[in-house]
Amino acid sequence: MIKVLGLALYGPMAASTRYRLGQYVPGLAERGIALDIRYLLDDNYLQQRFNGGPMPWLNLLQTGWQRLRELRSESENFDLSIVYCELFPLLPAWAEYALLPKPYVYDFDDAFYLKYQGGRLGVMRPILGRKFDAIIAGAAVVTAGNQTLAGYARGLNTRTRLLPTVVDTGRYVPVPNSRDATTFTVGWIGSPSTAPYLAELIAPLALIAREGPVRLVVIGGKAPLIPGVRVDEVAWNEDTEIALLNSFDVGVMPLTDDEWARGKCAFKLIQYMACAVPVIASRVGANVDVVSPDCGYLASSEQEWVAALRILRDQPERRKTMGEAARTRVVQQYSLHSNLPMLEEIIRLAAEQGE
Repeated sequence: MIKVLGLALYGPMAASTRYRLGQYVPGLAERGIALDIRYLLDDNYLQQRFNGGPMPWLNLLQTGWQRLRELRSESENFDLSIVYCELFPLLPAWAEYALLPKPYVYDFDDAFYLKYQGGRLGVMRPILGRKFDAIIAGAAVVTAGNQTLAGYARGLNTRTRLLPTVVDTGRYVPVPNSRDATTFTVGWIGSPSTAPYLAELIAPLALIAREGPVRLVVIGGKAPLIPGVRVDEVAWNEDTEIALLNSFDVGVMPLTDDEWARGKCAFKLIQYMACAVPVIASRVGANVDVVSPDCGYLASSEQEWVAALRILRDQPERRKTMGEAARTRVVQQYSLHSNLPMLEEIIRLAAEQGE
């Protein structure tokens, strides 16, 4: 049995922890790999931040001390580690590298290498600006969530593998006859941090709403006000998530075209498509890789968004056909079943470097 220490940044409430690490645990165990996941920032931290509360400094100190204790007392019980994003925020690369149990796999599904390059954390650039480059370079293997991230990592570490964020297609399943035939329902799922991208849909949806009833369902974030559109904000809940996805006529993923957005892994599209929901997405980053012409549309302008929305509103048979193709695409390329062998191979490759 290969023993792997999973070092997640966030608790189970975070999609990154559940889908990049947690969902693989049972399947890896069947293949002789025991993955034990520990996290730094727990669900209390996430809930407070999602609710707009102040930084919980006491919680951060407690969880940071707990992680240090675990690394010192337990790392020798594992054959290798997988670290997601970073071991400790604001910790320099040399210190993080010294603490990381080796060999390690570095896993990322966002452009984290931009984190200390600008914005509110840009002041740390002289010390932390190249932190992620050093951690990527020192990894036994790097797993990147999309082609943009993989291309960046390969410039630092040739042992880089593409490992998309996927779903369990035994859990994400279509539910027939679950949609409201009288109202065109557009759906989005995400988090408070990604909800601002919904601003890209204000003008297209307002125009579509002048032509007939439109409902926008927003799961896990704050929706913008859109003239004429009925907007339903729903708190994310694992128990209701799939039923809500199945209520969508179309699933959307708007993005702005910038360096951070190009690092996004199109995961919400994969969630919609697994439930046989056709999609419309901005022509940015991984969206281009995930959305094939038979399962959805890519849009680069307000006019293209409106045209795609009209087609999927007015042609229910096309929605059905595209949804079926979307489901097939996810089963074949973006499912837990299809990606589990890849992660097993990656872990075994990394473990060999520790022998």
